[in-house]
Amino acid sequence: MRLPLIQVDAFGRGPFTGNPAAVMMLPHWLPDPVLQGIAADNNLSETAYLVPHDGGEADFQLRWFTPKLEVALCGHATLASGHVVLDALPDLARARFLTRQAGVLEVAREADALAMRLPAWPAERRVANTDSVAAALGARPNALWARGQDYLVALFDSPDEVRALAPDFRAILALAPGVDLMLIATAPGEQTDVLSRVFVPACGVDEDPVTGSAHAVITPMWARLLGRNSFTAHQASVRGGWLACELAGDAVILRGQARTVIRGEYDLPDTALAG
Repeated sequence: MRLPLIQVDAFGRGPFTGNPAAVMMLPHWLPDPVLQGIAADNNLSETAYLVPHDGGEADFQLRWFTPKLEVALCGHATLASGHVVLDALPDLARARFLTRQAGVLEVAREADALAMRLPAWPAERRVANTDSVAAALGARPNALWARGQDYLVALFDSPDEVRALAPDFRAILALAPGVDLMLIATAPGEQTDVLSRVFVPACGVDEDPVTGSAHAVITPMWARLLGRNSFTAHQASVRGGWLACELAGDAVILRGQARTVIRGEYDLPDTALAG
C-alpha cells in the first residue's frame, strides 16, 4: 500500500522556520498501531491523518499522532491539513475537520494567511509552590496558570528569561507523572506582543517548534492580561514560529502561514497490516 505524504511547515516565515507536520490522506482508517508506527517513522512533532467524512458538519475526519502517542488537539498540524486540502481544492473557501476530542475545527482562506478556529481552553491562575517548576525550567516564573492537569503555564516578566531557559526534561516529566503534560513558558514579547516556548517530553517532543494548542490555552490568558482580544505572538524555538491570535467568544482564531516542503509516498508493507 502506497500512501501519499505531504510535509508542511506551519506558522513559519520562509524556509526552515515553523513547525513541520506530515499530512497523510487515507481512504479509510488503518489500525491504530499502524498509524502510530508511521508517525514514529516520520519522526516529526505531529503526523496528521485525514479520512473523507460523509456528514454535513465536516469535510474530513482528522487525527494527530506524535512519534509516541495520539493527542487530543494539535494546532499546527491542523493548519497544515487545511493548507493541503485548500491547495488541492482551490474552489473551497474553508476546510472543516471532525476530530475525536476537540470537536469540529476549521481552516479558512484569508488574503495573506490561513485562519484556523480552535476551541478556547482558558487557564486559571494557580496558587501553588513554584519550586518544582523553577527547578524544571532553570528559572523561577512569577506566576503559574493551569488548564486541568494537561497544560501548565509559567509566566515570566521578560522575553529574555524565556529565551534563556535551560529545561530539565526529566524534571518536567516528574511534574505530572502519568500525565501528557504540556509546559508553556511565556512572557511579554519584543517584536510581537507575546513570546513563548513549549515543552512536551511526555509526548516524545522535548521542545515543540510552534504549538497551536498552546495558544488555544494562552490566548484567553493573554487577552485578559493585555486587556484586548487580539495580539501577535512568537514561539521562540530554534526554528521559530509567528502567529496572530484572537479570542472570539468560546473560540481562538490563529492566523499564520503554511508552506509545502516535501511531497512523496509512504510505502506500507502488507506485513504491517497483517499485524
